[in-house]
Amino acid sequence: MKHRGRHRRRRRGRAVRATLAGTALALTAAATVISASQATVTDAPGTLKPLSASAEAGRLPLAEHRVPGQWLDRLSSAMGRPVGVGTVLESADRPLRDAAECSTAEKHTLPVEPAATRAYCFGGADTRGWRPGAVTTSGDADDDGRWGENRVILSGWTNGAEGGSLDGPAPGQGLAKVAFVDANDPDRLRYTWALLAVPVDGGRDYRGLVSPLSGMVWYQDKLLVTTREGDRDALYVYDMDRIQRATVESDAVGRVRGGWAAHGSRYVLPAVGSYTLPGGDGAPRPATVSLDRSTSPDSLVASEWVPADGDRRTRLWRYPLSRDPARTGLLTTDSSGHANPVEAYETKTTDVRGVLAYRSGWYLDRAAGTPGGHGTLWRQDTEGARATECGTDETRHCWSGRSGSLSYWEETGEVWSQSGRMLFALPLASIDRALQRSTDQ
Repeated sequence: MKHRGRHRRRRRGRAVRATLAGTALALTAAATVISASQATVTDAPGTLKPLSASAEAGRLPLAEHRVPGQWLDRLSSAMGRPVGVGTVLESADRPLRDAAECSTAEKHTLPVEPAATRAYCFGGADTRGWRPGAVTTSGDADDDGRWGENRVILSGWTNGAEGGSLDGPAPGQGLAKVAFVDANDPDRLRYTWALLAVPVDGGRDYRGLVSPLSGMVWYQDKLLVTTREGDRDALYVYDMDRIQRATVESDAVGRVRGGWAAHGSRYVLPAVGSYTLPGGDGAPRPATVSLDRSTSPDSLVASEWVPADGDRRTRLWRYPLSRDPARTGLLTTDSSGHANPVEAYETKTTDVRGVLAYRSGWYLDRAAGTPGGHGTLWRQDTEGARATECGTDETRHCWSGRSGSLSYWEETGEVWSQSGRMLFALPLASIDRALQRSTDQ
């Protein structure tokens, strides 16, 4: 597929606006009041501390590696001509339920303040045994909000029990798959699955990607996902024009008798490249990522994961994305093939599960401290920090219950995230208004 040139069309569909307004009231009414057991947080993380991106603390070069083109060609020759996103969406036949049809327990995981204005839930049978983690959209892929003629949401899942840390999957678990969601009609979202894979044996076969999906960015024709497969893996790269069909319905992965299997998914995304970390023990790694279109060039922002009882601060990085037409969707690299951050910060916020940067602000999604509780969404910059407050005790535990990655759909002004089986959105403007109210009180 020829990548379309970027163009700034600020279209905001009337149907989308009407849905946002109507659903907001229903979700606000359904929001569960946070219990008093979640005490008010008084220890604000303070300002972001700038780090020199060339100094040891802020330096995090990522080495780019490409899967040989002949491997990919050999795989597509055996599996059949690759398809694009539009073809995948044509087979999206699994419905996402509107929030009104989701259970009370599922809706309890939604943000309380500000409330979600759109929310949907995945079916339990379809996702049982899988853990949600990452979200990106066609609003990341192209600044008109569409890929071709389609509005699309990608939701990443990892095989394994829900909850847990970002350290990696348990033995025998950890396959990663992505739900391709047809979001053209906000009242009728439907999806199908694609397994993330890695070519092996010179492109004669593939294995499943075994890693939690805690961050994901779809930019131009590439999908970048955070990985924790080995000591040095940081990001895997997938080509949205190189989606392969699975031909055998099986729990197996790869070449099987009679064709190709993808653990029950209809499609397979074979990796076309990766970014690896420097060697050495204790090297930080990006745990969650998002796209920032407010910079020039567009940039990828990343946060590491530091547990709440960790003995150090969380680091944040910004990497510029390439403007080279021959390197669509990839990070800018130097002559040695390394992508280097152009900004780095430290924050006292720990257990960060989602990061978003827009203009001067960094939004950090901190996980709930208790089972069944709610997390906190901080907005930080070099001048201070603020979080929304809610409940009679003015607690800051107002964000989603099972925190996930953040993605800003600039064309609609919405922030998308995922909490448990709930996929939800709300305007960035409503987040900023709630943050302003918290400082005015």
